[in-house]
Amino acid sequence: MNPQPTASPETFSHFRERIALRVERVLEELLPAADAFPARLHEAIRYSTLGGGKRIRPLLVYAAGACLQVHESLLDRPAAALEMVHAYSLVHDDLPGMDNDDLRRGRPTCHRAYDEATAILVGDSLLTAAFGVLSTPGSGLSPLQQMSMVHVLSQAAGSRGMVGGQAMDLASVGHELAQPALEQMHLLKTGMLIRCAIQLALRPAGVEEQSRDGGALVRYADRIGLAFQVQDDILDEVGDIRETGKAVQGADRSRHKPGFVSLMGLVQARAYARNLLDEALEALSPWGAEADHLRALARLVVERSR
Repeated sequence: MNPQPTASPETFSHFRERIALRVERVLEELLPAADAFPARLHEAIRYSTLGGGKRIRPLLVYAAGACLQVHESLLDRPAAALEMVHAYSLVHDDLPGMDNDDLRRGRPTCHRAYDEATAILVGDSLLTAAFGVLSTPGSGLSPLQQMSMVHVLSQAAGSRGMVGGQAMDLASVGHELAQPALEQMHLLKTGMLIRCAIQLALRPAGVEEQSRDGGALVRYADRIGLAFQVQDDILDEVGDIRETGKAVQGADRSRHKPGFVSLMGLVQARAYARNLLDEALEALSPWGAEADHLRALARLVVERSR
């Protein structure tokens, strides 16, 4: 009898498409219905969260889970909660008191599509809902795992994480920052949620950050977290609005915000992004094919055009 052929490994392109659809479905189920009272707020929440985005952070949760052999069903709520926090941060970042942006993902930002007060409440609602999603019983995770996930997400999102990085970003407008200070700012503002994606996958796998495997994955996350911001700065200079979905072409420079391109020039910034990619890939050297989606994600972060 001929042996049964083994299944071909899933390509990253298929994985990315499949996970994006999965995350969209989970978010659709978890978010309030658009016509639930108060309907205008819930409509704005769904407008700001569904139907777009790169979904990099949920992809990282599932890719790290695949590397650590965690069943995807255990990652659905953690990935959705992380994306809710990310969506809230974008809604608030776009506000007039922050970056005052008109476009996000190729369509009007929340405060433009609705109004500023509604946008503030959308962000408040998404942040609160994320912790409800993580702490709801019946997810297949133990209460201890859920509590640990709530803790790491709160640390990543708060004043010692993303919000702290945003405060540094606002305070730096009109000032020049040396490279270590610029890196610290973006490790908080962008990198902490990317690190959190890995941390959320470590919990159900029973892997500690202080272990060899956990430490390597956190190093990987920190490298691509910085690379993500470097590429964002590059796209701010050379990106096409048809690709980025945002009004770019020097937007940060016009606001006098420090960045990697203004600090080191376009050529050097691109070289720095490639170096960060190499360091991220090196961190994955203990793994074989099971980490291929993480490798492809790292390349996507540096090579993306939006």
